[in-house]
Amino acid sequence: MTEINEAAVEKPVAAVNAIEEEKPKFQWRVVDNHSPPEIYNWRLYLCIAVFGLLGSLRGVDEGNTASTSLPSFRAKFGLDDPNKSEGAISNLTSNIKSMVQLGSILGALISTFSVDKLGRVKSLQLACVLMVVAAVIQMTSKNIGQLYAGRFLEGALSVGLTVAIGPPYMSEVTPKAIRGMAGCVFAGAVYFGIMISYFAVYGCVTTISDDSNLQWITPLCVKIIVPGVILVGSFFAIESPRWLIKTGKNEEALKALARLRNLSESHPFIIGEITDITESVHQELEAKKYNSFLGLFTKLVRVKSLRYRFFALGCMVQILGQWSGANSITIYAADLFAFSGIKGNDQLKMTAILGVVKFVAAYLGAFFVIDFIGRRKTMYLGLAFQGLSILYFALFLVIVPEAANEDTILVGSKFRASQGAMAALYLGGVGWVIGFNSLQYLIGSEIFPLNIRTFAQSLIMVLHFANQYGNSKAVAKMLIALKPYGTFFLFVAVNVISLAWAWFFIPELSGRSLESMEEMFNLPWYQIGRNGPKLCPDHSEINKMDYSKGTLRYLDEKPSEEFYEDGVKVERRFSEEKEDDDE
Repeated sequence: MTEINEAAVEKPVAAVNAIEEEKPKFQWRVVDNHSPPEIYNWRLYLCIAVFGLLGSLRGVDEGNTASTSLPSFRAKFGLDDPNKSEGAISNLTSNIKSMVQLGSILGALISTFSVDKLGRVKSLQLACVLMVVAAVIQMTSKNIGQLYAGRFLEGALSVGLTVAIGPPYMSEVTPKAIRGMAGCVFAGAVYFGIMISYFAVYGCVTTISDDSNLQWITPLCVKIIVPGVILVGSFFAIESPRWLIKTGKNEEALKALARLRNLSESHPFIIGEITDITESVHQELEAKKYNSFLGLFTKLVRVKSLRYRFFALGCMVQILGQWSGANSITIYAADLFAFSGIKGNDQLKMTAILGVVKFVAAYLGAFFVIDFIGRRKTMYLGLAFQGLSILYFALFLVIVPEAANEDTILVGSKFRASQGAMAALYLGGVGWVIGFNSLQYLIGSEIFPLNIRTFAQSLIMVLHFANQYGNSKAVAKMLIALKPYGTFFLFVAVNVISLAWAWFFIPELSGRSLESMEEMFNLPWYQIGRNGPKLCPDHSEINKMDYSKGTLRYLDEKPSEEFYEDGVKVERRFSEEKEDDDE
């Protein structure tokens, strides 16, 4: 533990003199002048790794949906039945692929209470164990009903809970300077899971006989291995100090925070941060009447600042994100590569490469984009990549429709256009993981007060899985009714709308403490997205500390004199020091 020398702590100085002003310049590393360097330590990164890898549970399943292309799977569950119509087979395929999303709707509802009741670490452990149980049910499936049951339970008891465990934990334990990166570790892990499942499926189709059930059962082993690794790592994780304070375990919270920050319990930084957290929690716990499900939901609807956060940000990011086309590319990747002219087992190979591209892009975005250029610019960048790529693919489907025919061999400019279409699917995936995929997990875990954070995030994830379920069911029918090109032109329109929404509604949250959000969201709704951070700077206790010169200095920065509870100004938080007090 690091003890601080009183001689190293300078007297408060004027904010304008505390840090020499420099022209802003871009740096490929996060600069945190308000925190001691010890807080970035192996314990913190271990916790980020364990809870971040939790996101891969969902990805493992999404990648495994490529198994519906395996000959043994199709024969086992009737996808090659000549007596079934094209519509019936499409409906059966979409049912299989979407059953986890359907179960996850229930799982997200369950998580509104279970995650706060059990804590972040125990909830993670439970989700991992239940994932293994659901995988075993699927591996032993004798008929389509048992397969449905296993996949539904996987969503309801595991995948649906992960999104209410990982992102909130990340936001609660990580320093504000790297909170975006930590949130993106979870989002990126989704594509780690997709990648390894894609390769497992591709490996099995090329090495195991088509008439062996092991061809489709073997890839399911990933659903046992990955949660097993996370479960072992969870025994070394540290519980969220914010959750411990919320449940009245103040001494445990102080010890947990000191361990996470690698500082002594008496260090000024620990005292400042625990003060911010405790004050915020105590204010929120005063609203005892909102403890019921109906009361919490009523609060989301009636309180102005929460209403904006829930509907304009949390809900819209899920609706627009799920219908922007990227989720369809992930789930129906093999079919879409067929539309671009890829034949046979090469469809699965290209799908596996798509998993690699998304995985690499997700972590490049996490480590080198989200906390460097901010949330808003990251969204602009991601939407531009995604929208233009999908537009190219849609135009290709109009100009070269024959590429989807099994017996067509493309040559000349049409062949080069087909290569461009394949690249467009990859680039669209890059845009998605940098933009929407990062924001859909991160924003809900950042913007809500602690007393309603898990509840609000869970409801947002209910909407997430409901849209994903509807999307995975609808796209199979849209590709028939609207034709492939019409479906993708619809996705282009959603991307354009999303760009306008991001410009107007999303405030820049990079570098803000969780306890500094309330004042900003009490501004008039039309000012929050465009001017919120400028009008309401971060006045948390740790933001008054300066470590830029290697020693602790306090900034004599006058903070806001009032704080808000449920949109109402209720009392002075800081007393004003007047010069005539000593006269």
